[in-house]
Order: sequence, then C-alpha cells, then structure tokens
Amino acid sequence: MQLIRSLVFNIFLYIGLITIFIIAIPTLVLPSKFTIFFGRLSAKYIVLILRIILNTKVIFHGIENLKKVDNYFIASAHQSMFETFALQIPLDGPIFILKKELLNIPLFGWYLRKIGSIAIVRETTTKENLNFFDKVKERIEKSKRPLLIFPQGTRVKIDEQPPFKKGVGRIYKALNLPCIPVALNTGKVWPKNSFMKYPGDIHISFLEPIISGKDNEEFVKDIESKIYSEIQNYN
Repeated sequence: MQLIRSLVFNIFLYIGLITIFIIAIPTLVLPSKFTIFFGRLSAKYIVLILRIILNTKVIFHGIENLKKVDNYFIASAHQSMFETFALQIPLDGPIFILKKELLNIPLFGWYLRKIGSIAIVRETTTKENLNFFDKVKERIEKSKRPLLIFPQGTRVKIDEQPPFKKGVGRIYKALNLPCIPVALNTGKVWPKNSFMKYPGDIHISFLEPIISGKDNEEFVKDIESKIYSEIQNYN
C-alpha cells in the first residue's frame, strides 16, 4: 500500500510542479516578486498533496521568532528536497545558496536564477568562490530579503549528525546579522534519495535567534548544538 501511495504522490508531485513552472514562465521577464509568488505556490501545493495522499501534516513551530529581529539569515538542517520548498511559505522570498549545477536544470534552474540564488562550486577553489562572501553580503543588502543556507552542506539522513561546514561561520561574520536556526524532521517522511514517502507529521522549527558578534567557531558550535538537540526531540 505504501508503495502505491508513494507512486501516486510522486506522479502528482512532478506533474503539478512542471505545470506550475510552465504557467510561471512569463514571470521570468517580470519583477522577481512574481516568480517568488509561484515558488510559494509550489510549496503550498506540495503541502496539500502530502496531506491528501500521505496523510502527512506539515507543522511550523516558532514562527514568532522571525519577528524578534528585523534582519536575519536562516541556517537550516537539510534532510530532503521538501524544505527547499516548504521554507518559502513562512519566509519572505528567501535567497538560497546552492550548488552551481542546480542552475543548469531546465525551468527549475531558470527560476533559481530569477529569484537571486547564489551559486557556489563546492569542494573547489575558483575565481568565483574567492569573492563569494562579498557577493553574498552585497546580494542580501541590495535585496532586503533573508538568506537561507544549509550548513550541513548536503542532504543527510535524519539520524546523521555531520559537523557543520565552516563556511556558515564566515557568512555569519560577513553579514553581521542574527541567525535563526531551523530544525526539522523531513527525512522521516521524505528520505534522502528515496522513491518511497511515508506518513507522519513533519515538524519545522524556527529556533531562538543567535545574536551577531560571536566568535565564528563559537557560533558554528552553538548553531550545530541547537539544531541537533531539537531534531533529537522529534525522535
């Protein structure tokens, strides 16, 4: 039965997203706020079919923490493709840092470029990467939109706790903004690299802001501890 539900869900997922992306093509020549709208619409569509097909609820916690500071960036755990969509619902047009290869995907990559996503070539020193943190700061200051990063560097299984990448500390220093950590358990329902999807509640928690001005290493340890501690509470 779960195999059939997963099959039905995946069919509705990809047909629905492709349809939304095609409808949204004209927004590529319009102001980015229109493209951002369709990104949020895609997220709400996925939440809907999760509820209908898999009987899965998506529950956001700590939304009030987004109002405790005027400007901030988000550092989120990363377990599945789902949170890249879901976090667009409560956030106001987040700017993503992502691997450069994603920008080359037809349709999907075009939209990522349109909304101002920042690409990085991972595990490599390139001319583009040398001024990467300056580019991030300039993009955030100009757009007035929150940055969204995944400090684990890639999707991980729900029971894995790899150390966070040091780059999150350098971004924290460059932006000089408070950071709001995000813990989640999306991998329980939507495991990494798996066709199967499972029922169960998805929890996405916005934790207390971490103020700016800390030492880089102290900040990385602090955010890592807070996120992993919260994830353990879901198990």
